[in-house]
Amino acid sequence: MSQINLVEITTEYIELNKFLKFENLVESGGHAKLVIADGQVRVNGKVAMQTRKKVRDGDVVTLAGEQYKIVVVQE
Repeated sequence: MSQINLVEITTEYIELNKFLKFENLVESGGHAKLVIADGQVRVNGKVAMQTRKKVRDGDVVTLAGEQYKIVVVQE
């Protein structure tokens, strides 16, 4: 398994589709919807099918074998 990439956010949560765009893992919001609907995205090891699923501090998003851990930081 590859190393986990830490992704810092300054809000309580970020919606999954916005996270994918924020990290440039997809080309657009429409692409994010397709990737999620296709079952390619996992959150904490489970396939995520909700486009606007809230990912929070400590959650791990996996796409294409890469893992991204959400870390909330205070501004």
